[in-house]
Amino acid sequence: MTNKILIIDDDDLVSASLKKVLIKIGYDVTNCLNAGEAEDIVKQFQPDVILLDIYLTTHNGIDILRSLKKKYTAIPVIMITGYADVKIAVTAIKAGAFDFLLKPIDLEQLKFVLEKAIENLRLKSEVTKLSFLLEDNALTKEYFGKSSKIQRIVASVEKLAKSSDTTILLEGESGTGKEVFARFIHQQSPRNKAPFITINCATIPKDLAESEFFGHEKGAFTGASLKTKLGKFELADGGTILLDEIGELTLDLQVKLLRVLQERKFYRLGGEKEIAVNVRVLAATNRNLEEEVNRGSFREDLYYRLNVAKISIPPLRERKEDIINIALSFVNEFSQKLGKEIIGIDVAGTDLLRNYNWKGNIRELRNVIERVIILAEDEKELSDHHFSFLVSSKDIIESEEDKFILQIPSKGIKIDLVLRTLIQKTLKITNGNQVKAAKVLGLSRSKLRYRMEQLGIEVTKNIN
Repeated sequence: MTNKILIIDDDDLVSASLKKVLIKIGYDVTNCLNAGEAEDIVKQFQPDVILLDIYLTTHNGIDILRSLKKKYTAIPVIMITGYADVKIAVTAIKAGAFDFLLKPIDLEQLKFVLEKAIENLRLKSEVTKLSFLLEDNALTKEYFGKSSKIQRIVASVEKLAKSSDTTILLEGESGTGKEVFARFIHQQSPRNKAPFITINCATIPKDLAESEFFGHEKGAFTGASLKTKLGKFELADGGTILLDEIGELTLDLQVKLLRVLQERKFYRLGGEKEIAVNVRVLAATNRNLEEEVNRGSFREDLYYRLNVAKISIPPLRERKEDIINIALSFVNEFSQKLGKEIIGIDVAGTDLLRNYNWKGNIRELRNVIERVIILAEDEKELSDHHFSFLVSSKDIIESEEDKFILQIPSKGIKIDLVLRTLIQKTLKITNGNQVKAAKVLGLSRSKLRYRMEQLGIEVTKNIN
């Protein structure tokens, strides 16, 4: 999804230039040249981030900031000005500004601050999603599933968590829950009262990555903030740091990270004082790091330093017995959150969910349940027709094509009964949609229609 940026600046030239640059980067951008209309435009446009000039012709930007933060507390507001006044910067930050940029605006710094603001939004969203699990120590081993495969992994994780220093590498496809496992490790460890800090190595601009990891001193580089910035390692001191998407790190940063893992010391960018930290390091990746080592894109010595203990998290399609339990936990979560009274999923619905391939794993399942709960009316249970949008995907065909089992009674069975049952079950899954059913069965629409007439099958498609 494209992130939306609102520029509030009554200088036509500056506003137009910023808009052009941000659109080129890939943002959806709109301008507000009349400061008095700012709140109305925010309401209509619903931006993810706001760029607000402090010195406007008819209004005070700080006043607009205070007004916006009262109504739209979650939207990050980045202040821009042509005057390097520390007092104004402090006032803006106290009033709720996310950050402060000086004109002429450095493009790389602008990109970094926007990415940081958007990442901050994402993290807040993730915190909201996980808060129901973390309340009252609710993130228990049962949350991950009841299959023997996943429970063996959870048992190993529980043992590893007790050692407060052991570095753990979490491997698995995107969406398998690597970050949740990392949080579980932290929660079960002796460090659970200290910070848990996550850093996504894939989203940090390469030239600013060292600052994000280790912090920087004032004036360490062009655009460095007005004060010393603490890096993620320093913020995690005493606790746990998760290096997510570790395979995305550049080779030069891999060297610096290796030193920190070995010595637990580093220098801030532009700093002269060596800083010691006591941090447990967890790393997560959806790549095969051994293959990356062989290709020369990941350092072998860093790989072995990270791979003290490795946990491989299986994709959801390899533990189908967990799908419904996880789905029901999401049904309960979103029913409560959205004020619905949905209490479960019927047999037809569970059959469809089990047979879907779930390429996006648990994250995709969660998104599907959220969508369905939002659109559901007064039903108490979800059924297959609620998930009919999944049926058009080839994932169902591909996941079951090699696993189809036909059980023939010892006394034999008539072929017409087999065909009738197969067509009827397919039509049930597709909610009576004959075009989709024909695709699932690998038939043309006319061929399916012929078979239905031949076998006396009648179907009325439900309209949702």
